[in-house]
Amino acid sequence: MATTTLARRQLLHLSARSSVSASSLILLRPSSRPIQTTSAPPDHLSRLRLERPISPHFTIYQPQLTWYSSIFNRVTGVALSTALYGFSIGYLGGIWDANTFINLVASFPEWLKVLGKGTVALPFWFHTWNGFRHLGWDLGYFLNLKTSYTAGYTVIGLTAVTTVITALL
Repeated sequence: MATTTLARRQLLHLSARSSVSASSLILLRPSSRPIQTTSAPPDHLSRLRLERPISPHFTIYQPQLTWYSSIFNRVTGVALSTALYGFSIGYLGGIWDANTFINLVASFPEWLKVLGKGTVALPFWFHTWNGFRHLGWDLGYFLNLKTSYTAGYTVIGLTAVTTVITALL
């Protein structure tokens, strides 16, 4: 009861300070009756959850260069790390030694060597150039849409050029 009286006083004070009359203000009182709710059966909720798309952003938004570069940066990072650790563990574990590996690669035809170097160089150079792009973002550069796309296309161009140069060495 004291809360209702306090609320009326505040409303009267508000109406005195403004052009709103006290009679036009409606005081809302809390309802004393219980609210009836019905819950849906659990199997209905489960069915609705299964029909919901897992990632709706893939279906409603247009793909962007920043998506692809972010995904490819993660994939190349995982691939390079896996290759490095796999090769290191194999070498340190005695599965192969340097002479065996060198002789194996020397026996490959030239086109296979170029293909192999390109396969290793592509993720390496993309991850390197995109890392510089991320450092630019950390320093406050390339943050608007135009410069972000320019930096993204620059990364793709530099990746292509340096991959070809590395593969042909």
